[in-house]
Amino acid sequence: MNTGKKIFMKLFVIKPMLVFSLAFLVNNTANAQLNKFEAMYFQNQYLGNPAMAGLNKGVNLNIGYQRQWDEVPGNPVMMYGTAEYNPDSRMAYGLTFNSDRAGLITNNRILGTFAYHLPIDRDGERKINFGLSFGARFLSLDKSKINGNIDDPSIQNFNEGGALDGDFGISYTSKFLTVQASVPNLNNVFFANDNLERKYVDNQVFYSAISYKLYVTSKIDDFNIEPLLAFRGIRGYKNIVDTGVNVNMPEYQLNIAALYHTNQTISGSFGISIDNLGIFLAYSSFIGNSGAYANDALEFGLSYKIFD
Repeated sequence: MNTGKKIFMKLFVIKPMLVFSLAFLVNNTANAQLNKFEAMYFQNQYLGNPAMAGLNKGVNLNIGYQRQWDEVPGNPVMMYGTAEYNPDSRMAYGLTFNSDRAGLITNNRILGTFAYHLPIDRDGERKINFGLSFGARFLSLDKSKINGNIDDPSIQNFNEGGALDGDFGISYTSKFLTVQASVPNLNNVFFANDNLERKYVDNQVFYSAISYKLYVTSKIDDFNIEPLLAFRGIRGYKNIVDTGVNVNMPEYQLNIAALYHTNQTISGSFGISIDNLGIFLAYSSFIGNSGAYANDALEFGLSYKIFD
């Protein structure tokens, strides 16, 4: 190939491929950041707020996996694992791991949690809960899948490696009412950096929710309906409101939930318990303009309780 053809290839083939790759990476990472685990609203609220860790006595283990329904190269894939332990005291402990992969970027976080549950009545049914998670996150860029010049400054300037991170939360809980608020991703909230995910990707900087259980009968452990209203503050994007309802049927060990998110997403979930084992399935559908940029998502989760 002569020199003229080499120059042509560099300017009109490699560069556009590189730009397309980075644009695809950024767009999919943004979608992954805005789409959270459906389990965080009812089934595993520890995912959204460290103050909810260890509310009940014993050990509670959870794992979850979410990905888009259609197979697309570089589409978002999210996984989590949580462990909670309450030795029947005011203090509880937790460990959480989550991994977000979108495009060429993988963001892993592992945090330890300390929660304190303060009773405010004699029976201990009403509590003020505080939680702090602290640990690290690790960013990586899969350079082997880049179509273009690996020495491009956009790639070389990406800051891989680890950084300290954490979450903070507070909540009020009773048999009927739950009110909570949390500040996730403390590193991104309070510290500026030059990582690609801070510059170009929308980040959640606040979460709050209120829910109330409506019992069909006077029995506390009977059929109940729990409406929920949540708010997510997003940096660099419109804030998101989540509203929905969970129908819980303890007699049959079943629960069904439906939610609408103002980023034009609707979701439904189904959970069943078999002794101490819980199985959770959720499906999210993107409607309106969002459907042009992301496919529907499927989520699967398992939980197991010990010493409850």
